[in-house]
Amino acid sequence: MAGDPSQDREFIFEFVTIGDSVRVAAVDVATGTEVVVFGPAHTAQSDLQRLAARKLIRRLTQDGHHEESKTPRPGGRGVIV
Repeated sequence: MAGDPSQDREFIFEFVTIGDSVRVAAVDVATGTEVVVFGPAHTAQSDLQRLAARKLIRRLTQDGHHEESKTPRPGGRGVIV
């Protein structure tokens, strides 16, 4: 994906099926930061992986480990994606 902010970071993903759901854990190798997302078992693995990576990037940004790559919206509310 062009302009992907996770290209310069290494993530590890773990997929565990629990009934009709899938638990996806994403870990940043450099910091050890982990996030977890859940989704339907029939969802494409790539979609769940992308969701977990975006959540992990957001957490890293909040913790100060990653630069914000989004443009702030005028007026201070939200960001332009």
